[in-house]
Amino acid sequence: MPHPAQQIRFCTSRDNVRIAYATCGAGPPLVWAQHWVHHLKHDWDSPVWRPWLSTLMQRHTLIRYDLRGCGLSDRERVDFSFERLVDDFEAVVEAAGHKRFAFIGMAVGTAIGMTYAVRHPERITHLILYGPYTRNRLAGGPTTEQVEEAQVRLKVMDLGWSNDNPAYGQFLTSLHIPDATAEQARAHNDLLRVTTSSANAVGLMRMMLGIDVHEVVPRVRCPTLVLQPRGDSIISFDEGRAVAALIPGARFVPLDTRNFVLLEQEPEWQRFVAELDDFLPGRQAALSDPKTSPLYDLTTREHQVLELVAQGLDNDTIGLRLGISAKTVRNQVSIIFSKLGVNTRAQAIVRAREVGFGRKAPR
Repeated sequence: MPHPAQQIRFCTSRDNVRIAYATCGAGPPLVWAQHWVHHLKHDWDSPVWRPWLSTLMQRHTLIRYDLRGCGLSDRERVDFSFERLVDDFEAVVEAAGHKRFAFIGMAVGTAIGMTYAVRHPERITHLILYGPYTRNRLAGGPTTEQVEEAQVRLKVMDLGWSNDNPAYGQFLTSLHIPDATAEQARAHNDLLRVTTSSANAVGLMRMMLGIDVHEVVPRVRCPTLVLQPRGDSIISFDEGRAVAALIPGARFVPLDTRNFVLLEQEPEWQRFVAELDDFLPGRQAALSDPKTSPLYDLTTREHQVLELVAQGLDNDTIGLRLGISAKTVRNQVSIIFSKLGVNTRAQAIVRAREVGFGRKAPR
Protein backbone atom coordinates (compact mmCIF):
# COMPACT_ATOMS: atom_id res chain seq x y z
CA MET A 1 0.00 0.00 0.00
CA PRO A 2 1.47 3.40 -0.96
CA HIS A 3 2.36 5.65 1.94
CA PRO A 4 1.11 9.25 2.21
CA ALA A 5 3.99 11.69 1.89
CA GLN A 6 5.75 12.45 5.15
CA GLN A 7 8.78 14.58 5.80
CA ILE A 8 11.30 13.28 8.32
CA ARG A 9 13.63 15.78 9.95
CA PHE A 10 15.92 15.93 12.97
CA CYS A 11 16.21 18.32 15.88
CA THR A 12 18.62 18.42 18.81
CA SER A 13 17.54 18.07 22.41
CA ARG A 14 19.06 19.94 25.34
CA ASP A 15 21.76 17.28 25.86
CA ASN A 16 22.64 17.12 22.13
CA VAL A 17 20.72 13.91 21.44
CA ARG A 18 19.22 14.00 17.93
CA ILE A 19 15.49 13.35 17.81
CA ALA A 20 13.76 12.31 14.58
CA TYR A 21 10.34 13.76 13.87
CA ALA A 22 7.93 13.52 10.96
CA THR A 23 5.09 15.64 9.57
CA CYS A 24 2.27 14.63 7.24
CA GLY A 25 -1.22 15.77 6.36
CA ALA A 26 -2.65 19.29 6.23
CA GLY A 27 -4.66 21.47 8.58
CA PRO A 28 -4.30 22.63 12.18
CA PRO A 29 -1.25 21.09 13.90
CA LEU A 30 -1.72 17.97 16.02
CA VAL A 31 1.34 16.66 17.90
CA TRP A 32 1.30 12.94 18.75
CA ALA A 33 3.49 11.52 21.51
CA GLN A 34 3.02 7.93 20.38
CA HIS A 35 3.50 4.71 22.33
CA TRP A 36 7.24 4.01 22.30
CA VAL A 37 7.01 0.75 20.31
CA HIS A 38 6.88 2.33 16.86
CA HIS A 39 9.16 3.61 14.12
CA LEU A 40 8.65 6.69 11.95
CA LYS A 41 9.77 4.85 8.84
CA HIS A 42 7.91 1.57 9.38
CA ASP A 43 4.61 2.59 11.03
CA TRP A 44 2.83 3.04 7.70
CA ASP A 45 3.50 -0.65 6.96
CA SER A 46 1.93 -1.72 10.26
CA PRO A 47 -1.73 -2.82 10.33
CA VAL A 48 -1.67 -1.73 14.00
CA TRP A 49 -0.52 1.87 13.47
CA ARG A 50 -1.66 2.64 9.92
CA PRO A 51 -5.33 3.24 10.89
CA TRP A 52 -4.23 5.62 13.65
CA LEU A 53 -2.02 7.56 11.26
CA SER A 54 -4.72 7.78 8.60
CA THR A 55 -7.28 9.01 11.12
CA LEU A 56 -5.07 11.58 12.85
CA MET A 57 -3.71 13.13 9.64
CA GLN A 58 -7.09 13.22 7.88
CA ARG A 59 -7.76 16.83 8.85
CA HIS A 60 -4.59 17.88 10.64
CA THR A 61 -0.91 18.44 10.10
CA LEU A 62 0.29 15.50 12.17
CA ILE A 63 3.65 15.81 13.94
CA ARG A 64 5.10 12.75 15.65
CA TYR A 65 8.55 11.61 16.71
CA ASP A 66 10.70 8.69 17.79
CA LEU A 67 11.67 8.65 21.46
CA ARG A 68 15.35 8.92 22.28
CA GLY A 69 17.01 5.53 21.93
CA CYS A 70 14.35 4.40 19.47
CA GLY A 71 13.56 4.44 15.76
CA LEU A 72 15.55 7.01 13.82
CA SER A 73 16.49 9.05 16.90
CA ASP A 74 19.95 8.64 18.46
CA ARG A 75 20.33 5.22 20.05
CA GLU A 76 23.86 5.21 21.45
CA ARG A 77 24.91 6.66 24.83
CA VAL A 78 21.56 8.30 25.59
CA ASP A 79 20.34 9.20 29.06
CA PHE A 80 16.90 7.84 29.93
CA SER A 81 15.10 10.11 32.37
CA PHE A 82 11.65 11.65 32.35
CA GLU A 83 13.03 15.20 32.23
CA ARG A 84 15.03 14.26 29.14
CA LEU A 85 11.83 13.02 27.49
CA VAL A 86 10.16 16.36 28.20
CA ASP A 87 13.23 18.14 26.79
CA ASP A 88 12.92 16.05 23.63
CA PHE A 89 9.27 16.96 23.22
CA GLU A 90 10.06 20.65 23.64
CA ALA A 91 12.78 20.35 20.99
CA VAL A 92 10.34 18.73 18.55
CA VAL A 93 7.56 21.31 18.95
CA GLU A 94 10.05 24.17 18.63
CA ALA A 95 11.55 22.65 15.50
CA ALA A 96 8.10 22.03 14.00
CA GLY A 97 7.47 25.76 14.35
CA HIS A 98 3.83 25.84 15.46
CA LYS A 99 2.93 28.47 18.04
CA ARG A 100 -0.18 26.60 19.23
CA PHE A 101 -1.27 23.02 18.65
CA ALA A 102 -3.53 20.20 19.76
CA PHE A 103 -1.89 17.22 21.47
CA ILE A 104 -2.56 13.50 21.70
CA GLY A 105 -0.45 11.24 23.90
CA MET A 106 -0.38 7.56 24.79
CA ALA A 107 0.94 6.11 28.08
CA VAL A 108 4.30 7.85 28.70
CA GLY A 109 3.26 10.39 26.07
CA THR A 110 0.36 11.47 28.32
CA ALA A 111 2.78 12.23 31.15
CA ILE A 112 4.95 14.25 28.77
CA GLY A 113 1.94 16.13 27.40
CA MET A 114 0.48 17.00 30.79
CA THR A 115 3.84 18.22 32.05
CA TYR A 116 4.33 20.37 28.97
CA ALA A 117 0.76 21.72 29.20
CA VAL A 118 1.35 22.88 32.78
CA ARG A 119 4.70 24.48 31.95
CA HIS A 120 3.44 26.07 28.71
CA PRO A 121 -0.33 26.55 29.08
CA GLU A 122 -0.41 29.03 26.21
CA ARG A 123 0.77 26.46 23.65
CA ILE A 124 -1.72 23.56 23.77
CA THR A 125 -5.30 24.15 22.58
CA HIS A 126 -6.70 20.64 23.14
CA LEU A 127 -5.25 17.75 25.15
CA ILE A 128 -6.12 14.11 24.35
CA LEU A 129 -4.85 11.55 26.84
CA TYR A 130 -5.07 7.90 25.81
CA GLY A 131 -4.17 5.49 28.61
CA PRO A 132 -2.85 8.10 31.07
CA TYR A 133 -1.68 7.65 34.65
CA THR A 134 -0.85 9.72 37.70
CA ARG A 135 1.80 7.25 38.81
CA ASN A 136 3.20 4.38 36.81
CA ARG A 137 3.52 0.88 38.26
CA LEU A 138 6.73 1.35 40.29
CA ALA A 139 6.03 4.90 41.51
CA GLY A 140 4.47 5.84 44.82
CA GLY A 141 5.15 2.76 46.93
CA PRO A 142 4.44 -0.27 44.72
CA THR A 143 3.37 -3.58 46.22
CA THR A 144 5.66 -6.60 46.27
CA GLU A 145 3.52 -8.18 43.57
CA GLN A 146 3.85 -5.10 41.34
CA VAL A 147 7.63 -5.08 41.74
CA GLU A 148 7.90 -8.79 40.95
CA GLU A 149 5.67 -8.46 37.89
CA ALA A 150 7.72 -5.54 36.59
CA GLN A 151 10.94 -7.46 37.07
CA VAL A 152 9.56 -10.41 35.11
CA ARG A 153 8.53 -8.17 32.22
CA LEU A 154 11.91 -6.46 32.17
CA LYS A 155 13.70 -9.83 32.21
CA VAL A 156 11.62 -11.12 29.31
CA MET A 157 12.49 -7.97 27.35
CA ASP A 158 16.17 -8.34 28.15
CA LEU A 159 16.30 -12.01 27.10
CA GLY A 160 13.90 -11.99 24.23
CA TRP A 161 14.19 -8.71 22.36
CA SER A 162 16.70 -10.00 19.83
CA ASN A 163 15.91 -13.69 20.27
CA ASP A 164 14.71 -15.56 17.20
CA ASN A 165 12.23 -17.52 19.32
CA PRO A 166 8.86 -15.87 18.50
CA ALA A 167 7.49 -16.74 21.94
CA TYR A 168 9.27 -13.73 23.50
CA GLY A 169 7.82 -11.25 21.06
CA GLN A 170 4.41 -12.89 21.33
CA PHE A 171 4.49 -12.42 25.12
CA LEU A 172 4.98 -8.66 24.80
CA THR A 173 2.53 -8.35 21.92
CA SER A 174 -0.12 -10.24 23.90
CA LEU A 175 0.20 -7.73 26.71
CA HIS A 176 -0.41 -4.81 24.34
CA ILE A 177 -2.90 -6.23 21.84
CA PRO A 178 -4.26 -9.59 23.09
CA ASP A 179 -7.13 -9.58 20.56
CA ALA A 180 -5.00 -8.81 17.51
CA THR A 181 -5.35 -10.77 14.29
CA ALA A 182 -2.46 -13.01 13.28
CA GLU A 183 -1.29 -10.36 10.79
CA GLN A 184 -1.39 -7.59 13.40
CA ALA A 185 0.45 -9.73 15.95
CA ARG A 186 3.21 -10.62 13.46
CA ALA A 187 3.58 -6.97 12.47
CA HIS A 188 3.87 -5.88 16.10
CA ASN A 189 6.42 -8.61 16.82
CA ASP A 190 8.50 -7.45 13.86
CA LEU A 191 8.21 -3.82 14.94
CA LEU A 192 9.61 -4.64 18.39
CA ARG A 193 12.94 -5.63 16.87
CA VAL A 194 13.34 -2.58 14.63
CA THR A 195 12.20 -0.10 17.29
CA THR A 196 15.33 -0.32 19.44
CA SER A 197 17.91 -2.58 21.10
CA SER A 198 17.19 -4.79 24.09
CA ALA A 199 19.41 -2.64 26.32
CA ASN A 200 17.57 0.54 25.32
CA ALA A 201 14.18 -1.15 25.67
CA VAL A 202 14.98 -2.24 29.23
CA GLY A 203 16.51 1.12 30.19
CA LEU A 204 13.59 3.06 28.78
CA MET A 205 10.98 0.79 30.35
CA ARG A 206 12.70 0.81 33.76
CA MET A 207 12.63 4.62 33.75
CA MET A 208 9.01 4.82 32.55
CA LEU A 209 7.75 2.46 35.26
CA GLY A 210 8.89 5.00 37.87
CA ILE A 211 7.23 8.09 36.38
CA ASP A 212 5.15 10.04 38.89
CA VAL A 213 3.10 13.05 37.69
CA HIS A 214 0.40 13.03 40.37
CA GLU A 215 1.23 16.62 41.36
CA VAL A 216 1.14 17.79 37.73
CA VAL A 217 -2.25 16.35 36.73
CA PRO A 218 -4.52 18.66 38.80
CA ARG A 219 -2.76 21.72 37.35
CA VAL A 220 -3.78 20.96 33.76
CA ARG A 221 -6.18 23.66 32.57
CA CYS A 222 -6.69 23.15 28.83
CA PRO A 223 -9.71 21.32 27.34
CA THR A 224 -9.01 17.62 27.94
CA LEU A 225 -10.36 14.32 26.62
CA VAL A 226 -9.34 11.15 28.49
CA LEU A 227 -9.76 7.75 26.80
CA GLN A 228 -9.05 4.55 28.73
CA PRO A 229 -9.42 0.90 27.64
CA ARG A 230 -11.27 -1.10 30.30
CA GLY A 231 -9.26 -4.32 30.04
CA ASP A 232 -5.82 -2.82 29.41
CA SER A 233 -2.89 -4.81 30.87
CA ILE A 234 -0.47 -1.88 30.47
CA ILE A 235 -2.27 0.99 32.23
CA SER A 236 -4.98 0.21 34.77
CA PHE A 237 -8.50 1.49 34.19
CA ASP A 238 -8.48 3.15 37.62
CA GLU A 239 -5.45 5.25 36.66
CA GLY A 240 -7.18 6.66 33.60
CA ARG A 241 -10.30 7.41 35.62
CA ALA A 242 -8.22 9.12 38.32
CA VAL A 243 -6.56 11.40 35.76
CA ALA A 244 -9.94 12.47 34.36
CA ALA A 245 -11.24 13.19 37.87
CA LEU A 246 -8.26 15.42 38.68
CA ILE A 247 -8.38 17.64 35.56
CA PRO A 248 -11.11 20.31 35.78
CA GLY A 249 -13.75 19.77 33.11
CA ALA A 250 -12.08 16.73 31.54
CA ARG A 251 -14.31 14.35 29.58
CA PHE A 252 -13.76 10.66 30.36
CA VAL A 253 -14.48 7.98 27.76
CA PRO A 254 -14.08 4.31 28.77
CA LEU A 255 -13.37 2.03 25.81
CA ASP A 256 -14.65 -1.55 25.92
CA THR A 257 -11.50 -3.31 24.76
CA ARG A 258 -8.71 -5.46 26.19
CA ASN A 259 -6.18 -3.97 23.78
CA PHE A 260 -3.94 -1.15 24.89
CA VAL A 261 -3.64 -0.03 21.26
CA LEU A 262 -7.18 0.08 19.89
CA LEU A 263 -7.46 -1.89 16.65
CA GLU A 264 -9.39 -0.86 13.55
CA GLN A 265 -11.63 -3.95 13.46
CA GLU A 266 -12.94 -3.43 16.99
CA PRO A 267 -16.46 -2.06 17.52
CA GLU A 268 -15.02 0.71 19.72
CA TRP A 269 -12.83 2.03 16.89
CA GLN A 270 -15.67 4.04 15.34
CA ARG A 271 -16.58 5.45 18.74
CA PHE A 272 -12.96 6.45 19.27
CA VAL A 273 -12.87 8.26 15.92
CA ALA A 274 -16.19 9.99 16.68
CA GLU A 275 -14.88 11.19 20.05
CA LEU A 276 -11.83 12.71 18.36
CA ASP A 277 -14.05 14.40 15.77
CA ASP A 278 -16.29 15.84 18.48
CA PHE A 279 -13.39 17.09 20.59
CA LEU A 280 -10.96 18.53 18.08
CA PRO A 281 -11.66 21.62 15.92
CA GLY A 282 -14.03 20.82 13.08
CA ARG A 283 -13.36 20.02 9.45
CA GLN A 284 -14.11 23.56 8.27
CA ALA A 285 -11.27 24.91 10.43
CA ALA A 286 -9.01 22.14 9.22
CA LEU A 287 -9.55 23.02 5.59
CA SER A 288 -8.32 26.56 6.10
CA ASP A 289 -4.91 27.86 7.08
CA PRO A 290 -5.04 28.01 10.91
CA LYS A 291 -2.76 31.06 10.93
CA THR A 292 -5.39 33.06 9.01
CA SER A 293 -8.25 32.07 11.30
CA PRO A 294 -9.23 34.32 14.23
CA LEU A 295 -9.36 31.16 16.37
CA TYR A 296 -5.60 30.85 15.96
CA ASP A 297 -5.11 33.96 18.11
CA LEU A 298 -7.21 32.76 21.03
CA THR A 299 -5.34 31.91 24.21
CA THR A 300 -5.80 28.56 25.95
CA ARG A 301 -8.17 30.16 28.47
CA GLU A 302 -10.14 31.83 25.68
CA HIS A 303 -10.49 28.46 23.94
CA GLN A 304 -11.86 27.02 27.20
CA VAL A 305 -14.35 29.85 27.61
CA LEU A 306 -15.45 29.69 23.97
CA GLU A 307 -16.05 25.93 24.23
CA LEU A 308 -18.40 26.47 27.17
CA VAL A 309 -20.08 29.48 25.52
CA ALA A 310 -20.70 27.28 22.47
CA GLN A 311 -22.33 24.71 24.76
CA GLY A 312 -24.81 27.40 25.79
CA LEU A 313 -23.59 27.96 29.35
CA ASP A 314 -23.95 31.32 31.06
CA ASN A 315 -21.08 33.29 32.59
CA ASP A 316 -21.77 32.19 36.16
CA THR A 317 -21.74 28.50 35.20
CA ILE A 318 -18.62 28.92 33.08
CA GLY A 319 -16.89 30.59 36.02
CA LEU A 320 -17.77 27.66 38.29
CA ARG A 321 -16.52 25.15 35.70
CA LEU A 322 -13.19 26.91 35.25
CA GLY A 323 -12.68 28.11 38.81
CA ILE A 324 -12.72 31.81 37.89
CA SER A 325 -15.07 34.69 38.68
CA ALA A 326 -18.07 35.61 36.51
CA LYS A 327 -16.47 39.03 36.02
CA THR A 328 -13.35 37.40 34.58
CA VAL A 329 -15.55 35.33 32.28
CA ARG A 330 -17.33 38.49 31.07
CA ASN A 331 -13.97 40.07 30.29
CA GLN A 332 -12.82 36.94 28.44
CA VAL A 333 -16.06 36.83 26.44
CA SER A 334 -15.62 40.47 25.40
CA ILE A 335 -12.09 39.75 24.19
CA ILE A 336 -13.32 36.68 22.28
CA PHE A 337 -16.06 38.74 20.60
CA SER A 338 -13.42 41.22 19.46
CA LYS A 339 -11.09 38.54 18.10
CA LEU A 340 -13.93 36.73 16.29
CA GLY A 341 -15.36 39.97 14.90
CA VAL A 342 -18.85 39.39 16.38
CA ASN A 343 -21.14 41.56 18.49
CA THR A 344 -23.44 39.11 20.24
CA ARG A 345 -23.25 35.84 22.11
CA ALA A 346 -25.49 34.20 19.49
CA GLN A 347 -23.08 35.20 16.72
CA ALA A 348 -20.14 33.85 18.74
CA ILE A 349 -21.93 30.53 19.28
CA VAL A 350 -22.65 30.18 15.56
CA ARG A 351 -19.03 30.98 14.65
CA ALA A 352 -17.68 28.58 17.28
CA ARG A 353 -19.96 25.71 16.30
CA GLU A 354 -19.01 26.09 12.64
CA VAL A 355 -15.48 24.99 13.54
CA GLY A 356 -16.31 22.23 16.00
CA PHE A 357 -16.78 23.87 19.38
CA GLY A 358 -19.75 23.04 21.60
CA ARG A 359 -20.61 19.66 20.12
CA LYS A 360 -20.95 18.08 23.54
CA ALA A 361 -24.05 18.94 25.53
CA PRO A 362 -23.24 20.54 28.92
CA ARG A 363 -23.05 18.09 31.80
